[in-house]
Amino acid sequence: MGRTEIVEIVKHVTPPTGLRRRLWRLPIGLYRVGLGPLLGHRVMLLTHTGRVSGRRRQAVIEVVEHDGHGYVAASGFGTRADWYRNVMATPEVTIQVGGRTLPATATPLDADEGARIMAAYAPRHPAAARRLCQIMGFAVDGSVEDYREVGRHIPFVRFVPRASLT
Repeated sequence: MGRTEIVEIVKHVTPPTGLRRRLWRLPIGLYRVGLGPLLGHRVMLLTHTGRVSGRRRQAVIEVVEHDGHGYVAASGFGTRADWYRNVMATPEVTIQVGGRTLPATATPLDADEGARIMAAYAPRHPAAARRLCQIMGFAVDGSVEDYREVGRHIPFVRFVPRASLT
């Protein structure tokens, strides 16, 4: 899959609206009633500040990598996703993963790091990787190289707990 083809497909990505948006937001209710830990450690509740309103906003997003530096998430709807745009404007956030709630700072990752993360993620979670690519409009052949190339075009964000910042 050529780089030009991927860039062209990415331009057509739109975040969900209407009923589809409500369905995507259902897990927030689980967190609000204390059942967030049932979703496991691959899903986190992100509490962030609206870039226009300044009000508290929430989104549930998948953790694609957790290492000693923080939790990494991919913006499946690209740079147009509200949560992504909000954390780029105000990177101080709160995340809840499992039963832990942590203040964190959001840091965008570069294309090379995105490529590495996606190439590592796809073999660990092949169905989820295919679904993420489908949501974003990418056609992948399942090879690590294909996922690596797609990863160069997906916006990844690392959420670093502020307690670990030096």
